[in-house]
Amino acid sequence: MTTPSPFDVIAVVPPGLEEPAAAELAALGAHEVRPLRRAVGLRADAATFYRLHLQARLPFRFLRQLARFPCRGRGELYDGVQRAADWERWLPPQLSFRVEASGSVPGLTHSHYSALQVKNALVDRQRQVWGSRSSVDLDDPDLVLHLHLSPGRPGGSGPEAVLSLDGGGASLHRRGYRAAMGLAPLKENLAAGLIAHTGWDGTVPLADPFCGSGTLLIEAACRALGRAPGLERAFSLERWPDFDAALWQRERQAALELARPCLPDGEPLAAIVGLERDPAVLAMARSNAAAAGVADWVDLQEGDCRDFRPPETPGVLVCNPPYGERLGGDDDLEALYGDLGRMLKERCGGWTLWLLSGNPALTGALRMKASRRVPVSNGGIDCRWLRYDIR
Repeated sequence: MTTPSPFDVIAVVPPGLEEPAAAELAALGAHEVRPLRRAVGLRADAATFYRLHLQARLPFRFLRQLARFPCRGRGELYDGVQRAADWERWLPPQLSFRVEASGSVPGLTHSHYSALQVKNALVDRQRQVWGSRSSVDLDDPDLVLHLHLSPGRPGGSGPEAVLSLDGGGASLHRRGYRAAMGLAPLKENLAAGLIAHTGWDGTVPLADPFCGSGTLLIEAACRALGRAPGLERAFSLERWPDFDAALWQRERQAALELARPCLPDGEPLAAIVGLERDPAVLAMARSNAAAAGVADWVDLQEGDCRDFRPPETPGVLVCNPPYGERLGGDDDLEALYGDLGRMLKERCGGWTLWLLSGNPALTGALRMKASRRVPVSNGGIDCRWLRYDIR
């Protein structure tokens, strides 16, 4: 089998995580890494592409570019798709496929319509060659294609289309450990990105007085202990005609061997403590930690945030307290934030707090001044990941 030459890739990431995602992907061997809007551009060879799917924690998906071509309307899209790849190799009629689309150009402003044009170009080509066509499978297709349309810039390139293959087939934020979720859960890749922003490396304690289903603490522990996020799932790329099974197994084995019971230098992992007042949600968190393989390192306790007692050595506090959106408004939330601020100032001197806020009025009740504000989006809600240095 001929290993493909390095190719262009777009990593789709949560807004606000472009910089830490770029750093993560460069560390994993990606080349020409450049942060974009809600994405990171890069180049990768096959081994690196496999490694990114197995080890990267922040992206939603990796899109391998097949073709880029001018697109000033439906006709150019149709012709460009038919010329974009060797479809006799990539999509014979016995394989199923799905098309996703984003962006717009004049005359192609609806993503469903644009995806339909890609589908029509592909099945028309198949009928010309074989006299039969592939089926569309929305749930588990053999090939997932992504079309991105860009209107271009004044004085620059005109409207264009990029047709890519989705290596995962489904969103990579799903790790497989979280069968049970509480209300309004953080996606795993967002949680991993928020932890990356804190700089926590496992050498000082980490605590969450609103741990919920445990996602922030579990993602932190998995990162510190080398638990690769992509080992418990199947990927669309494993069905591609240029899939190199031997290379994939080498990368998979390398990812497996990263797991360890301590920090990279052999030192023990510092304490990781979570507090949750709802016994049912706490049970979910413990189940998730066990499924992720980090239950022995994450101490999840029942209790109210007001009763939180931090480990003796100062470290990093992270939390995603309720802020009224989606969970329903609560007249007591302002009092809760006020109590949280008092508890932190009384018991957590020397600690650094990172708090996810979707409601500035509530965080004002902390009576604390943030030293850093990172804009992020949590489930479509405009939020800030706020840093406070507790004196």
